[in-house]
Amino acid sequence: MHADPPLIGIAHLQAESVTERVGKRLGAALRLGDTVFLEGELGAGKSTLARAILGALGWRGAVRSPSYSLVHSYTTPVGVVHHLDLYRVASMDEALGLDLDELSRGDSISLVEWPDRLGGALPATWRVSLKVLDKGRELELRGPPRTEIESILAHLNQENDS
Repeated sequence: MHADPPLIGIAHLQAESVTERVGKRLGAALRLGDTVFLEGELGAGKSTLARAILGALGWRGAVRSPSYSLVHSYTTPVGVVHHLDLYRVASMDEALGLDLDELSRGDSISLVEWPDRLGGALPATWRVSLKVLDKGRELELRGPPRTEIESILAHLNQENDS
């Protein structure tokens, strides 16, 4: 099992548009070699974050859910981004059949929904946990100390009010 990245912060997201802004800011901070774990129950906003991250990385096409194919890869101006949705993975053996070595090389970025299905076989650079609340979502962000990351959660309370 790999250690969790350090806690950056916890924020309340009142609207999907705020979730999208967080995704765009996170996307702007990503580097080749990063692996982003997107955690949360069905409907928590993981795919919304993935779409926003891909948009921030320059992807202009549609972002399809990889639920059935498990992995979609997108060529962006920054590099290749692999989007994995492991919800339908039934066993650790099936998850390990995804060629994790290829996905964790330093020349791409990986976005992983339902990373618990990997059983710790892939380390996270970033961990975004979403929890559905009565009103909105709670987001916990963990990641490396990077100067550009300070803006991700810095002004969320003001954005939630607008």
